[in-house]
Amino acid sequence: MKLLVKQRAFSWTDSYDVYDENENAKYFVKAEFLSLGHRLHVYDMAGNELGLIKEKVMSLLPVFEIEVNGQTLGRIEKRFTLFRPKYDVEFNGWHVEGDFMGWNYDIYEACSPVVHITKELLHWGDTYVLDFANLADELMGLLLVITIDAANCIQNN
Repeated sequence: MKLLVKQRAFSWTDSYDVYDENENAKYFVKAEFLSLGHRLHVYDMAGNELGLIKEKVMSLLPVFEIEVNGQTLGRIEKRFTLFRPKYDVEFNGWHVEGDFMGWNYDIYEACSPVVHITKELLHWGDTYVLDFANLADELMGLLLVITIDAANCIQNN
C-alpha cells in the first residue's frame, strides 16, 4: 500500500495533497495561516479532521506534538547536532532510521518495518512516496511523516 504526498508549490501556507497508489485523492493537509508555531491539520476528503500536528514554541530546539481527537499521541524533538538532523521520536512505539534530509528513511516497530519513505525528484513542490507494510498504519504513518517534514522545514530556515 502506497501513499503519494505532494506539497502544494504555490500556497501561502504549508499544504499537502495525499493520494493513494491509484492517484485518487485521499487526504489533505493545511497549515493555519496565523498561528504561533506550525499547526498542521490533516483531513480526509470529506473535510473531517483526523489529526493535528503542532509545534511547541517555548522550547530551545524544535518540538512537535501529534494529536488525534484532541489527545496527544506522541511527539518528536530535534536533538542538538552539528551537521545532520536527528530526532527523538516518541510515537506509537516506533523508531526512525535513515537520511531525513535526503528523504530516504524507514519507520520501524521493534524490528518490523512500518513504512519506507522516499522523495521523488522533478516535481513542482516536494513529493514523497510512503510505502506501508500494513494498511492499518496508514494514518499514523502519514502524521509522523508530515511532522518530520515540518521539523525539517524549521531546520532549513
